[in-house]
Amino acid sequence: MASILAQNPREKPIRSRRQIEALIADGRKIIIKDGKVLKVDAWLPYHPGGDKAILHMVGRDASIEANALHSADALQRMDKFQIGRVEGRWENFIPPIQGGKFKGLEEDTIDWSALDADDRSSSSAESLVDEDIFDESDEQRLRRRRTEAARSTSRATSATSLSSNEGIDQKRTDAGITSLDARTQKELDFDLAKYPPLDPATQQTIVQKYHLLDERLRAEGLYQCNYTAYLVEATRYALLFGLFLYFLHRGWYIPSAISLGCFWHQLTFTAHDAGHMGITHSYHTDTIIGILIADFLGGLSEGWWKRSHNVHHIVTNSPEHDPDIEHMPFFAISHRFFSSLRSTYYDRDMTYDPFARFMLQFQHYLYYPILTFARFNLYFLSWDYILRGLGPRKGPAAWHRWLELAGQVFFWTWFGYFTVYRSIPTGWDRFAFFMVCHMIPMVVHVQITLSHFAMSTSDLGPAESFPQRMLRTTMDVDCPEWLDFFHGGLQFQAVHHLFPRMPRHNLRRAQKLVIEFCEDVGIPYALLGFVEGNKEVIGRLGDVARQAKILAECQRVVSTQADMGMH
Repeated sequence: MASILAQNPREKPIRSRRQIEALIADGRKIIIKDGKVLKVDAWLPYHPGGDKAILHMVGRDASIEANALHSADALQRMDKFQIGRVEGRWENFIPPIQGGKFKGLEEDTIDWSALDADDRSSSSAESLVDEDIFDESDEQRLRRRRTEAARSTSRATSATSLSSNEGIDQKRTDAGITSLDARTQKELDFDLAKYPPLDPATQQTIVQKYHLLDERLRAEGLYQCNYTAYLVEATRYALLFGLFLYFLHRGWYIPSAISLGCFWHQLTFTAHDAGHMGITHSYHTDTIIGILIADFLGGLSEGWWKRSHNVHHIVTNSPEHDPDIEHMPFFAISHRFFSSLRSTYYDRDMTYDPFARFMLQFQHYLYYPILTFARFNLYFLSWDYILRGLGPRKGPAAWHRWLELAGQVFFWTWFGYFTVYRSIPTGWDRFAFFMVCHMIPMVVHVQITLSHFAMSTSDLGPAESFPQRMLRTTMDVDCPEWLDFFHGGLQFQAVHHLFPRMPRHNLRRAQKLVIEFCEDVGIPYALLGFVEGNKEVIGRLGDVARQAKILAECQRVVSTQADMGMH
């Protein structure tokens, strides 16, 4: 065992593409990072960022995503799950969670003894997880794997996971199989013409220049947090909270509610920073900061946000996979939602039922009214996450659930009981206060959706590089520097998606370099003013609403003709 643990990573065996495909076909969770083959099955239930984020990287080169979203310590610990290495450029598979199909190999093709030795290495005391994670003995686990492999071989089909080019070619040419309609094909062709080609050489060049940009940003100190800026932030928060208490004491309930709503709006930005480890860059420290702000002061779950937001950063603007654009039956930013897509995040069908058909026809009129009450949905999602235990129950993040639960009790005690119930005398005043303070933060929901709702939702396949995908699906908002406090960094979402752990007070400086990068690699950089951006979002919603009306009319005509044919 000691010799295994002491093994040099370069001495790990080379895993072929077929071997890795067979392992994934057998249920293993294999990702590639910096040329290393990582088997992360054991860590999957305990990942602080949630299991879904990992599942979307199975079979893919996760180097950029892992480096962008994790601390240096976490990246180092990932190496303990290494079972091999690959040579040359890795061609991504489509992950199983996204519908990728994988072909298994004959049982004796895989070196089970070597894999089992690597498993024991990754489950040692030096690993990220404890040995009690593994319920089966080594012998039982090996026997089960051989049995499952035999079954997998017996039922294997000739279809392997689609390679990057195969995925695009199938969508473009195989009309007998693909479910893409003319509208989807038109949008796909538009993006393929607008953005750089998906050939390996072009995408590799984009990745190389992205790495050079990242090195330049680090060299200029843009990953260093400006704590003076947070002192200003804290002063603003204290002022807003003080106004809330002062107006409440004087019996001016509406001004008090407005101040509290503004307080919550501003807190969102720092909670977002903490969730990305953009303040101290220490996982536990920033997590505590985030929970204190989100749960104790805002009543929202920081853990729920992390689980959802990490997936959003990996599969941005994917109708089937990105929870940040899955708002059926109220909003649909793509006609593809008319097909009752299944959400891989929520594990349910987003049914295009009669209620959705009705609502979507008017979504461009209902956009602002619905967002006015969006915070109530966040309460539900937060409690659902905490009570169902959707976060890690073991490992370094297990205690977060109990801290969040304490935070929720604290919030509803100071806000629900002492503020709303004890401090406000009449039922009507309580209702007015409660509604106003929840309506004011609707601005942040507009700011969040503004960056993505009007952008591309096309799936260009696994050949598309991380930088191109982020810039294709994300828009920045142009605003004067003195308004940065109002947008809280959300006006630089394209920059943020490229470098999610960069402190937000440095994003404006980084934006200039990102624009230079986009000009160099030929990727269009989306930048609109706040008003123009809102017009684009309303226009997108209106366009989809018109498509919903046309579809409803077509269905009505077909139904009428069918009824007439029966007589």
